[in-house]
Amino acid sequence: MVRKHLLHCLQSTVVLLSLVACSALFAREVRVGVYSNEPKIFLDSEGKLSGIFGDLLQAIAAAEDWTLKPVPCEWQACLTATQAGSIDLMPDVAFSEARAPLFEFHRVPALHSWSQIYQREGQAIESVLDLQGRRVAVLQGGVQQSFFANLVGSFGVNVQWVAVSNLSEGFSLVASGKADAVVASHQFGSLQGPRYKLVATPIMFQPSRLFFATGKGRNAELLNAIDRRLQAWQGTPGSEYFQVLARWGSEAPRTLVPKGVLWGLAGLTTLLALALGFAALLRRQVTEKTRHLRASEEKLRVILDSVDAHIYIKDTELRYQYANHKVCELFAMPQEQVVGRTDPSFFDPVTAENLRNNDLLVLQHGERVSKEETNTGIDGVTTRTFLSVKQPLRDSNGQIYALCGVSTDITELKNNREAIHQLAFYDALTQLPNRRLLLDRMQQTLSMRDRLAHDGALLYIDLDNFKTLNDTLGHDMGDQLLQQVAQRLSECTREMDTLARLGGDEFVVMLQGLSKDPSEAARQAELVAQKVVHTLAEPYQLGPLRYQNTVSLGIAMFSDPHSTQEELLKRADLAMYQAKADGRNALRFFNPEMQAQMSHRVALEEDLRVGLSEQQFLLYYQPQVDQHGNLLGAEVLLRWQHPQRGLVLPGTFIPSAESSGLILPLGRWILQAACMQLMAWSTRPGLAHLTIAVNVSARQFRQPDFVQQVFAALDASGANASRLELELTESQLVDDIEGVTAKMTALKSRGVRLSLDDFGTGYSSLNYLKRLPIDQLKIDQSFVRDLLIQAHDAAIVKTIVALGQSLHMNVIAEGVETRSQRDALEALGCLHYQGYWFGRPGPIESLEGWTFPASTPMA
Repeated sequence: MVRKHLLHCLQSTVVLLSLVACSALFAREVRVGVYSNEPKIFLDSEGKLSGIFGDLLQAIAAAEDWTLKPVPCEWQACLTATQAGSIDLMPDVAFSEARAPLFEFHRVPALHSWSQIYQREGQAIESVLDLQGRRVAVLQGGVQQSFFANLVGSFGVNVQWVAVSNLSEGFSLVASGKADAVVASHQFGSLQGPRYKLVATPIMFQPSRLFFATGKGRNAELLNAIDRRLQAWQGTPGSEYFQVLARWGSEAPRTLVPKGVLWGLAGLTTLLALALGFAALLRRQVTEKTRHLRASEEKLRVILDSVDAHIYIKDTELRYQYANHKVCELFAMPQEQVVGRTDPSFFDPVTAENLRNNDLLVLQHGERVSKEETNTGIDGVTTRTFLSVKQPLRDSNGQIYALCGVSTDITELKNNREAIHQLAFYDALTQLPNRRLLLDRMQQTLSMRDRLAHDGALLYIDLDNFKTLNDTLGHDMGDQLLQQVAQRLSECTREMDTLARLGGDEFVVMLQGLSKDPSEAARQAELVAQKVVHTLAEPYQLGPLRYQNTVSLGIAMFSDPHSTQEELLKRADLAMYQAKADGRNALRFFNPEMQAQMSHRVALEEDLRVGLSEQQFLLYYQPQVDQHGNLLGAEVLLRWQHPQRGLVLPGTFIPSAESSGLILPLGRWILQAACMQLMAWSTRPGLAHLTIAVNVSARQFRQPDFVQQVFAALDASGANASRLELELTESQLVDDIEGVTAKMTALKSRGVRLSLDDFGTGYSSLNYLKRLPIDQLKIDQSFVRDLLIQAHDAAIVKTIVALGQSLHMNVIAEGVETRSQRDALEALGCLHYQGYWFGRPGPIESLEGWTFPASTPMA
């Protein structure tokens, strides 16, 4: 018989493992119940899950490879479908003993909440007693009705319940006067109250923990996955969990608990005190009322033990006279052992003394105390934070005989708020203040500068060549460098200063407490800046690698009384870029000339955008000829026909086009126009053999789809690819040699010619020359200019020619301006030329009518 049971067990296990293996092949579809309860759960305008629970579940689904299928339904219908199994997960379900037999819950709460009563503006519902005879809307099937019904019933209050299928319906009934009040979670009420012109009452109850629920005995793997993700994320500031909380209310308030909660707790304490006083009065009644007294005490005990708060009574000697279930749970002992003891039995000395001081304010001075108390257990390790409301209990003569306290555990709420605050105001990598916090502190400083007896300055710090480090060694090494830089900067600054990371490799230091004298303040700022530059230039240890790095630093002083935060940042940024332009590893102060240059650059960039949209750019062509004076083709050169400035040469605007990114649309237009011109020549026998050389910028060539752009221009025009020549510079070839090779090989496969421009001025590596499919070397004009007077230049030209011949590449010289230069080049073996001697750049008509000059140069 035992063997038979084992065999059945083994067979079942095999079947189960087979099912698991099959299911692993497919993404799990999870049906999610959705009822309208903003901001916790609802469907957005595209029918997708949204709200706190919606965003949280989408993050979990992405991590677990689930496919979420929203199932819209009303609250009670959602619960019924979840219980039946047609819904896999139901968000925003509060755990209760009544629901435990019907549903399965994960262990880690997804959200903490409480219920609250909302009323129309102008009503006077301030306590439970004010609800006598009122119509109160409540969600059908929700736990609030049964809980609140017991609560109001214990005070002898009769309420007319109005069941609604969703909270929006309840709020609408109150707004229209068809109900007097509505019960809702504080999240929904805070969001929707203003919309319906409803306000919160001080009546709050039932602090609850909210979960995702599923049918009993179903979807254990979903709940386990949710627990696993929540446990990991809730312990990690900046995780998906805290990002969701931040997205639905990330502003960290100055107090951890809303003012309404304080009044609610005060109201609860007052009602509790009245109830306890009433119970004490009952205990003095005659014997015939003993049974009623015991029944009332039991009812009160049940109510107090069901509240998710620590409720206690201490006598004038600070000894516990009553402790509800939560207090006994905190002290890990039954009520009989708690009563008669004082706080030093449960807390460390510092906590016990703090509690004693707060309690004496109540017992000796009759004050009502509402304070945040951080309590450490007697073990000295366990620490929890409570919001405590304490008030005196008085006898019939008005004498204080005890205090009643209600302490709500806000540890998790406080931790969540602190994590959200950290996420909102601090950089996750370096733990330094971020741009948002920096601007806030700058605003505070600038608003007080007229009253301060000192000046300040802004240091803008940028790491030199940080992108190269990231590209070559990886982002992990880059992150290590940023963290070490942050540590060194912290050591260079004082406690009164603010050090922030703006993002990427940019840091800012706001110096305060400098001299009021502008010259002395500048000298002090310069000393700090020099220390920063020197300290950050020291070697770094990045894992096994010893790495050297420098920074460029810009300084802007606070002396201008009209400067704003953004203006100061812009000035310091301009000064930093000037330090980079002057060779890096340097510091520069902002001056007005920089502002003028920046304004000019911004205006030029705007003109460039207008020029592109209004087609103000022209193409000029400069002839390229052989040693016999035959026209081989032309290099296409860009000109800008500006409506005010006239014809603008590329040296004026190309740097701005490069820095602004406008070089990319310009480059595409040049490429397309060149291909169209080749196609136009293909039908003219005297011009069909000509090539067009197009300069390609480094930024344009690095685009991932550059090859596709070239092919698209050729296809759109129908041009012969072998007549198109792309001119690249040596600097474009040294980064990512494998990627460069792949692009050039793809272009060559289509027949496109490749020329290496300005050869001899860059790296001139024979290694990449032999690897890359280059058709032509172009001798830089700097060697041609002094060819006849510098023997070194002649030797370089001869070497380039010999190199080209040995690698079977054409060689062309640019910048040929005289007959003597042309003849010298021919004598050295260079047989192709370009320069003023043969023709200046001009419109297409001048090229098509070109003839070889007879004698005098055109320079």
